[in-house]
Amino acid sequence: MSDVTLDSVTKRYDSEAAVEGIDLRVDDGEVLGVIGPSGCGKTTTLRTIAGFETPTAGAVRFDGEDVTNVPPERRNVGLVFQSYALFDNMSVAQNVAFGLKMQGVGADERRERAVELLELLGIEALADRSPRTLSGGQQQRVGLARALAIEPNILLLDEPMTGLDEQLKRRLRTELSELLSELDVTALYVTHDQEEAMVMCDRIAVLNDGTIEQVGSPQDIYEQPANQFVADFVGTSNVLDAVVTDGRVDLGFAAVNANGLSEADDGRLIVRPDDFVPGGSAFEAVVRDRYYLGECVRVRAELPDGQFVTVDLDGEWQDSHPGEALPLDIRTDGIHVLS
Repeated sequence: MSDVTLDSVTKRYDSEAAVEGIDLRVDDGEVLGVIGPSGCGKTTTLRTIAGFETPTAGAVRFDGEDVTNVPPERRNVGLVFQSYALFDNMSVAQNVAFGLKMQGVGADERRERAVELLELLGIEALADRSPRTLSGGQQQRVGLARALAIEPNILLLDEPMTGLDEQLKRRLRTELSELLSELDVTALYVTHDQEEAMVMCDRIAVLNDGTIEQVGSPQDIYEQPANQFVADFVGTSNVLDAVVTDGRVDLGFAAVNANGLSEADDGRLIVRPDDFVPGGSAFEAVVRDRYYLGECVRVRAELPDGQFVTVDLDGEWQDSHPGEALPLDIRTDGIHVLS
């Protein structure tokens, strides 16, 4: 395993910066998620670590050693792409052993290592099958086994579950998370799926327009977003203007207790849908839209000042319908004020 450090990495294509001035460290054995909107620089960052892109400026280091100009084949990096890129003219076992063959490992040892990995991933029965006969989930496992076969110092996964159905994704991300933890491998996991990153990763880096907005644990990213972009991008958030003084939060149309909040002359209160308390006495909103999501009922409600917020309902309040008044309070323990 290795740790990975990006020192002020910039990658430009002509005058366009795909990433700019990125400073990032991935600790030995850590799984770091990289999320952000399309075109924010996620894949460019991954390709730069793999060696497929050379930075315009800055350095890439593995265990403190500068590998900025080291070619991909000499970095001992395992790669798993969303397409899996399996070779149809080879069996599953041959696909898994391909990297070992390129390293000059003998046929018997290649086969043994491939079978070990297929057993680890629960697909040893597929060893002699063609990749064309496999389901998406099976192909994903084969792609992962091939990446792990070379015993990489670093594992890079670029949207590996794109195209899989939601039920299969849920199952595979749990299995993959457990496997990465068991292997204790250093990994970067690029995904557009925030829930996937929250479940699988030790920390998350949020990218926007080629720069890093925040790096932190899933809990920190969700509960203490560094700015409004992170608050809006990760999960569902409501942003309310607020003044915190003397143990109260003044929202303009109402005041609520400031439990857990530090004083600020003014700011923006980040309120998640489940931070509202239906049945509270602080203020009333009017339900405008209602959505049954199975696990909860979510409504779009209009506040007294005309703003709209998203609120998750439980208990008796799940029967609230458009046009009805909804008494609310805000649970301020643990929520966040942006200055």
